[in-house]
This record gives sequence, C-alpha cells and structure tokens, in this order.
Amino acid sequence: MEVDELLEKPYWIVDILPEQVAKNSAGQYFAIEQYYLSEPKNSELRTKYANLVLKLNCYYDIVLLDDFAQDYECGELNPDPDKLVGCFVGESAKNSVSIIIKNENTMVVSNKDDTYLTVYNPVEHVLDLMSRLAVAEGLYVWRPVSGE
Repeated sequence: MEVDELLEKPYWIVDILPEQVAKNSAGQYFAIEQYYLSEPKNSELRTKYANLVLKLNCYYDIVLLDDFAQDYECGELNPDPDKLVGCFVGESAKNSVSIIIKNENTMVVSNKDDTYLTVYNPVEHVLDLMSRLAVAEGLYVWRPVSGE
C-alpha cells in the first residue's frame, strides 16, 4: 500500500494526554503544547517516541521512509537503532519521521512540531502492542473524536 493511501485510513494518536482536548475546553492547551515543543522538553518527548518505535521494531520489521518516499520500497528496512533515534532527536533530527510497519500496512508519523504520533491503519495486535509500549514511556493511545 502506498503512503498516500495509508494517510486516508483511520488513525490513532499516541500522545502525552490520555484523550483528545475539546475545542472549547477550559485550560491552556496551546500554552502547554508550546512548553512541550520547546527545548529541552521537545527532545525528551521525541526520545520517548523513538524508544517506542525501537521497541516495536523488536516485534516487526519496520521501514524508515525519507521525506519523499511514496511507498515502503523506497525506505530503509530495519535501520540501525542509532540512526533511527537520530531521526527523532539530535543534530540530524528530521522535521518529519515516517515508519511503515512492514507486512501490516500500518504507518507511524512523527512531526517535530507536534506533541503526538499518528498511527495510520493499525491492526488490532499492533495497536494493542503500541498501547502497552506507550504506557512504559508515560504516553497514551487514543482514537480521535471526529468534529473535535
């Protein structure tokens, strides 16, 4: 399945918060979001996401896509752990990291200016495993409510 097709599939969120914040919610969501997007919190958060993907790679082959890949055949199969983490944090960190879970037609996307990961088209076992791995990193997995 191509990247564009996966982006049209249902998705789940791996986040610092346990559920979606409503548009009209009290509180200061945007100020807190900016806090987590600034250093050193952004690097700490992206390290958690890198750890989750590394642990997931113990169970599944993954393909690291570059910014212009349209299908997983163009990516790197099971990249070196240091290289993978370097895509999330450090001097060589990318603004966007896309990972395909091979043979599951699932894609994980992390953008440097977001406080969450997006998981497109997850099968039940992948979603369950990611949920358990997320807890170990102090993160939550939830499905967005449409219209919020």
